[in-house]
Amino acid sequence: MPRCGRFRTFIREYNESARTDKLSFIPPFLILIVEAVLLMHALTIDVPDIMVVELTTILLIISIIEIILVSREMHQHYMKNNFDRILTIKLDDFITETNEKNVKKIVTDFIEDNSKYSTNRNEIYHIACQILETHHEEKIEKEITNKLEKIIKRKKKANVDEIVDSFIEKFPKFKKYRGEIYEKACQCMADSKNIKKS
Repeated sequence: MPRCGRFRTFIREYNESARTDKLSFIPPFLILIVEAVLLMHALTIDVPDIMVVELTTILLIISIIEIILVSREMHQHYMKNNFDRILTIKLDDFITETNEKNVKKIVTDFIEDNSKYSTNRNEIYHIACQILETHHEEKIEKEITNKLEKIIKRKKKANVDEIVDSFIEKFPKFKKYRGEIYEKACQCMADSKNIKKS
């Protein structure tokens, strides 16, 4: 039964692995099959060539070792991805609950609350930076959308360029987000037209 469990785990890991990992697993199996066929053929002929049998056996063993190494590497990659995913979810929840903006304090407080991650300080630091950056971008996007909707309601007959120009004129701190503002303005105008049609 434990063997079946291991096999099921391997199948799950294989299915959830990246495409390159899956493809790297195919050549050793093909080589193994070819070598097994060659070995069977070398053994079944009337006078087997000992040198061919020995060399094919060596290659067969090398292929088995390669399959074991590739499967171990795939397992480690799967475990790392799984660990990163769980850590990111926990850290994101922690940052949302505490509403802390200082990365150093986030890392220290998170490790205090979750001592099992004490050896993963660097990973926590990098993931915390990414999460804070994502939260910041989401906040800016939400703020731009809210302000744009108000401007579009006031300037109903204006085109997208006029709306973007008046938005940047009114809120110059968003000047570097001109591309995003343009896209959001197009999206908001399209949404408002669809609402009117329905």
